[in-house]
Amino acid sequence: MTEPVRKGVVMGFPPPPRNQERSLAEIINETKDELKSFLNTRVRMIKTEFHESVGSIAIGLGLSLLCLGLLAIASLLFTGAVVAVVASAFAGNPYAWVLGFAIVGAIWSAFAAVAGSFAYRQFRNIFPKRTIEVLKADKVWLQSEARSRS
Repeated sequence: MTEPVRKGVVMGFPPPPRNQERSLAEIINETKDELKSFLNTRVRMIKTEFHESVGSIAIGLGLSLLCLGLLAIASLLFTGAVVAVVASAFAGNPYAWVLGFAIVGAIWSAFAAVAGSFAYRQFRNIFPKRTIEVLKADKVWLQSEARSRS
């Protein structure tokens, strides 16, 4: 499967133009092709980073569901018992049960806040940092190229 050898063609590349001056249309087309290639590379990079972070998202969602499930179970099973114990500390007070429910509710809210902070920490690191760094470096390079040409 070899290509027929054509005069002036080396390894599939056309010969360089005899006249080194290129038309404006050729320059614009070349710039357009380079820009497409540049953007395609960056899009592929960000897609790759997002695919890599899918594992973190799955872990974060799992931890969030675990957090909610444990909070619901704990609330249902222990709230009544703990409220009764706390209310007994205020025996004789007509608001003993209200105070018991308020104190226990504050404790369960604190536990939920701790579990929620763990879930938040898992989601916080899914932003594509490497791609942003490369894009910032590209911006600096483009700015330096623009300054050097002007």
